[in-house]
Amino acid sequence: PSESLRCNAVFTLGLPEARLLASSRQLDAFRMQQPIADEPESKGVRGAALAHAALTLEAGSQRTWYEVCDVALDATEVRARMQRLAQSDAVEEIEKAVQQTTDNLRAVVGQNDGIQQTADEAGMARHFANTLFNTMRGGFYCDNYRINTCAFARHIANFNRALAERYRAFLDQLPEEMDYTALEERVLDCQDFQLHRLFLEYLPLTFSRRHGDPSRPWNLFDIRVNDAEGKRIIAYQGNWRDIFQNWEALSLSYPLYTNGIIAKFLNATTIDGYNPYKVTSEGIDWEVIEPENPWSNIGYWGDHQIIYLCRLLELSFAHHPQALRDMTGMREFAFANVPYRFKSYAEIVADPKNSIRFDDELHKHIFALLPEYGQDARLVMGQAEQPLLVTMTEKLLITLLTKLSNLVPDAGVWMNTLRPEWNDANNALVGNGASMVTLCYMRRFVVFLQRLFDGMDTTYAVSREVVQFLYAILQATEQYIEKTATLSDCYAERPSNDCQTATLSDQARRQYTDAAGLAGEAYRTAAYAGFSGEKVELESEHIRLFLARILALLDRSIASNRRPDGLYHAYNLIRFEGTHALTISHLYEMLEGQVAILSSGYLSPAEAADLLDAMRASALYREDQRSYMLYPNRTLPAFFQKNTLTAEQAALPLVQRLLNTALFTQDCEGEVHFNADFRNASFLEKALQGLSISTEEKQQVLDLYEATFHHHAFTGRSGTFYKYEGLGCIYWHMVSKLLLAVGEIIETAGADSADLVRLKAHYEAIQEGIGAHKSPAEYGSFPFDPYSHTPVHAGCQQPGMTGQVKEDIISRFRELGLRVADGALHIEPVLLREDEFCEGELRFTYCAVPFTYRKSSNRQIALRLSNGETVALPDNCIPAEWAAHLFARDGVVAEVVVAL
Repeated sequence: PSESLRCNAVFTLGLPEARLLASSRQLDAFRMQQPIADEPESKGVRGAALAHAALTLEAGSQRTWYEVCDVALDATEVRARMQRLAQSDAVEEIEKAVQQTTDNLRAVVGQNDGIQQTADEAGMARHFANTLFNTMRGGFYCDNYRINTCAFARHIANFNRALAERYRAFLDQLPEEMDYTALEERVLDCQDFQLHRLFLEYLPLTFSRRHGDPSRPWNLFDIRVNDAEGKRIIAYQGNWRDIFQNWEALSLSYPLYTNGIIAKFLNATTIDGYNPYKVTSEGIDWEVIEPENPWSNIGYWGDHQIIYLCRLLELSFAHHPQALRDMTGMREFAFANVPYRFKSYAEIVADPKNSIRFDDELHKHIFALLPEYGQDARLVMGQAEQPLLVTMTEKLLITLLTKLSNLVPDAGVWMNTLRPEWNDANNALVGNGASMVTLCYMRRFVVFLQRLFDGMDTTYAVSREVVQFLYAILQATEQYIEKTATLSDCYAERPSNDCQTATLSDQARRQYTDAAGLAGEAYRTAAYAGFSGEKVELESEHIRLFLARILALLDRSIASNRRPDGLYHAYNLIRFEGTHALTISHLYEMLEGQVAILSSGYLSPAEAADLLDAMRASALYREDQRSYMLYPNRTLPAFFQKNTLTAEQAALPLVQRLLNTALFTQDCEGEVHFNADFRNASFLEKALQGLSISTEEKQQVLDLYEATFHHHAFTGRSGTFYKYEGLGCIYWHMVSKLLLAVGEIIETAGADSADLVRLKAHYEAIQEGIGAHKSPAEYGSFPFDPYSHTPVHAGCQQPGMTGQVKEDIISRFRELGLRVADGALHIEPVLLREDEFCEGELRFTYCAVPFTYRKSSNRQIALRLSNGETVALPDNCIPAEWAAHLFARDGVVAEVVVAL
C-alpha cells in the first residue's frame, strides 16, 4: 500500500467567529440564506476548505482576513506551522511574505525585460504576463553571465565521467565564480573539442517549470525549482516543441548564450536528421514502446525543427556574424543516438504510417551505460569511446538534406515520421500528408544559409556519407528540373504566380520523390552502420551552388500552391499510384499555411499585403473576435448522413451481390451501409480476405469505402473537434505568429510607401484582435493573460503556459523598434503607437539596461555610462562597440535615452 503521508494544509486567520466547512455541499444553503452547520470532515466527496462568517460593517470601516494554503506537507511540517501560528504575529509574517514573494517575482520578470512603463496599462500587463510565462516555460539565467564553476564541474561529470576525471585538476583550480566568456577562454586553452562541446551546452537556467500539456499521459516531467533548503536549482526540462522557442525570446535579453542554445540544439539532433522528444539539463530522452501502455508510441516530433534552428541562427548572426561563421568549421558537434531506425524507402511507401522500428537492444545498451559513463552515453560514439564529433556545417546540411529526402515537389515535405510535422491538431495526416508549412520554413532556412556562407572562401571537412547524400539530392533535383523543361522559366529566378498554372506530370513528381527517398535510405543505411571516418573537403562555393538549386526547387513548389482565392495551401494529400505516379489533392485553407508563406521571405511587401487582404475576406476570419481561426468552421455530417451509399453506389451489381455478407447492411428504407464495426479500411480488408471475389472487385469495394468516408483526407482533431484547436477555433499562438511575420515584412517595406501603410493597418488589426485591449466579456477572461485557444461557442480556454508568449515578446521589441544587425543596435520604432507615450515619454529595459524614449524635434541617442559620462550618438544606431556592452549586460552603459 501507498500511505497518504503528506497533506494540504489550509487555515483561516482574522475570522475567529468563522465556521469551517470541509466540502462544498452547503453552498446552496448559503446562497439561500439558510443555516450553515459546522462540518469538521467530509467523506466520499471532493474536499474543500471554506470559512463562513456573518459580518456587520459600519460605513467607512474595514475588516481583513486571510485564507492561507500550503501543499504536500508531512506531519512535522504541519505541527511546525501550527506552533508558529500560536507563537507569532502571523498576520505580519503573511504580509511580509506576500510582499517578498511579489518583489521576488517582479525581480525575475524585470531581469528578463518584462517591466515597461507606458500610457498603455493593458499592454504593460500583457507584456509582464508574457515574460513571466516565457520564463516559467524556459527558465532564465540565474546569475546573469556569472558561472558557478562547481555547478559547471557537476555538469561535466553528469555528461561524461571520463572527461571530468581527465580534467579534475583543471576544474578544481577554477575560481568559485567566473564570467561566461572568461570561462570559455580557459576551456579553449585546454584544446579539447569534447570539453568545449560540453561548455557550449552548459546553460545555467533556473525557474523552468513545465512543457507540454500535463493532461496528456505521455507528458511526464519532474518539475524541480528549489532544493530542500529553498535555493533555486539550476535545471530545466521541456519537450522539443516548446523549450527552444522560449529560449529564443529569452535570448533577446541574454544574447551571449545564443550559441550555447544552438549547440544544445544541434547536439540533440540525430544522425538521421531528426530530434529527440525531450531536452533537459540532464540530457535527452525519447519515447519508448511499452506493450502494456496504450498511450506509448514512438516517432520523431520533427515539427518546428527547421524554423526554430533558423531563428536561433538568425539571432546569433545578427549579434555577432563572424562568431557564427567561425563556428561553421568547428568540429565540436555530436549526434543524439535515439534508438529509432527508419525502414527502407519501399517499406515506407507501402505503409507510411508505420515507418520506424524501435531498436530495443540499443535502448537497453544505452541505459546500461548511463550510470558509469554519464549522459553522453545517449550520443553516437566515435573513437576512444568518446562521442562522434562533426562540424556545424555537416550538422546543418544533414538537417536540410533529411527534409529534402522527404520532399514531394508541389506537395510539401512528406510527413512520415509517425508524429505530426507541424500542428498536432492535424496528427492524422501523418503518412498521407505533405507539409507546405515546413517547406516554407525550409526556404527561409536556405536563404539564411546563403547569407551565412556568402563571401566565404572556406573548405569544410564533411563525412563522405553526407557529401554523397548531398550530391544524390542535387542530382535528383537537376534531373527533375531537366524533366520539367517546359517549366524552366520557373527556375531561372523566383517563379511568378503564373507557374502555378503549369502542369507537372505525376510521373515526373514520382521520379524525383523516389530518387530523393532512395538517397535518404542510402544515407541512413550508412549512418546506422557507422560512418567510415573518411572526410571530403567540401568547398563553400559548392555549398552555395547547392543552396541556389534547392531554393529554385522550393520556390517552384510554393508558386504551385497558390490558391485561386489568393491564399496558399498549408497541407496536401499525396497518394502513391502503382510504381510510377504520385498524385496530389488539396485540403481546405488553413492559417498555418498563410503564416508560413509570410515568414518564408518569398513574398514581396505588396504581395504580402495582398495575401492579408485575401485572408481578411476569407472563411478564416472571425468577426466576433476580430481575429483568425486555424481552419474555417463547418458543420460535420449528422448521423444519417454518414456511412450511407448513394443510390447509384448501392445499385452496383457487386454491392447487391454482397448485401448478405458481413460487408454491407440494408435498412428498412432500402439504404445501404458498410458494416458499422469497420473503423477503417484495414477492418474491411480483413473481411474481404474471406470472400471469393477477384482482386479487382476487392479494390472496387475499397474504393467505394474511401469514397464514402474519405479517411485518406482525415486530419485529426482539426476536422472533428470544436475545441482544442479544432473547427472554428482561434489558436492564439498561430495568430501571434501571424503578427510576428507581418512585423518582419514591415521591416523590408520602403518608408512611407503604400505597401507600408497597408501592412501597418493589418498589423494593428491583428494586434487588437489578440486581446490585451479587449473587454473580459469579449475575450472570455481577464485579457492580460495569454490563453491557448477560443472555440466558436465559448470564451478563451487553457490559460497561461502557451507558446504564444514567445512570439508576443519578440513582436513587442520590434514595436519598440529594436533591431540588431552586424552587431549594431538600430532603433526604428515604425510600429510604436503614439498613444503609448505618457507625457512625452515611455520606459522599458533591454538586456536589463533602462531605456527611455522621449519625443523631440531631433533624433539622437544618449548613452549614460556608469562612470557618469554621457556619449551622444547621432541618428538612430548604437554601433557595435557600444551595443556589445548592452548584450554583455556588463553595467558599462547605465541608461539609454532616445530622442525621437
